[in-house]
Amino acid sequence: MTTRRRLVRVPASSANLGPGFDVFAAALALHVEVEVIETGRFAVETKLDIARDRRNLCVRGFARLHSPEGFTFRIRSAVPLSGGLGSSAAAYTAGVLAAAHIFELQEDVLGHVAELEGHPDNAAAALLGGFVIVTGGGEVARFEAPAGLEAVIVVPRAAVRTAVARRALPAQVPIADAVANVGRGALLTLGLSTGDFSLVGRGLHDRLHQPYRAHLFPQSMALLERARELGAIGATISGAGPTVLFWTQADATDAVVGRLRREAAGWADVLRAPFESQGADVREL
Repeated sequence: MTTRRRLVRVPASSANLGPGFDVFAAALALHVEVEVIETGRFAVETKLDIARDRRNLCVRGFARLHSPEGFTFRIRSAVPLSGGLGSSAAAYTAGVLAAAHIFELQEDVLGHVAELEGHPDNAAAALLGGFVIVTGGGEVARFEAPAGLEAVIVVPRAAVRTAVARRALPAQVPIADAVANVGRGALLTLGLSTGDFSLVGRGLHDRLHQPYRAHLFPQSMALLERARELGAIGATISGAGPTVLFWTQADATDAVVGRLRREAAGWADVLRAPFESQGADVREL
């Protein structure tokens, strides 16, 4: 009998991107790799500090479409596991895609991952790559990052649970703040689509989620507020935080990385994480 075997590679992602709470996201060039092999036994093999039973997110994604019995999951990842970089969306995506590919199922992969995640922004970026705009109705628009735009992430070593970050948000916000975010989101979208980095920088400001969560990661927010002083176009909290995404022009990225490493010494790690055009990929082995 031929052993069925697939390798799935899925990018990390950063959601919200400042003003686009639960709407904007971008794929980043850090990846989760999952090898799924029909071995006749269930197992999760990994060096990561994650579940090795059926609670594992890759396994749960796979189980959405087919029983994981008889399959071994070998998991590697360069994505920090907590901090707002879409590691759970990448894991779910890998599992769902592996099952769909192995069993030749025509499935709404994005719909499955969004249901598992609870929201579609990271799921869409992980699956499609590039920049995405999603709506509550399941619509997704995707576009490429403009040439010369790069990203650097600062990942604090102290994590903040997503559930805690969600609870910090108010049930209602002032209409002036909502209007401000619509304007900033429009500027950001226009800047990204035209390659106007001045518009991108002006479009990164947020009044709907970052101010309410600032007390959860004060060091991250203090660094974010100095983004331009440090040579970046601007900065945003990645997802629910505490990771900070610094937006840079290519010719300034090295200098920004150096400054950030000095600023983050002792409490956070600094990584270059270019925006990723390629979404989730499945290969038969």
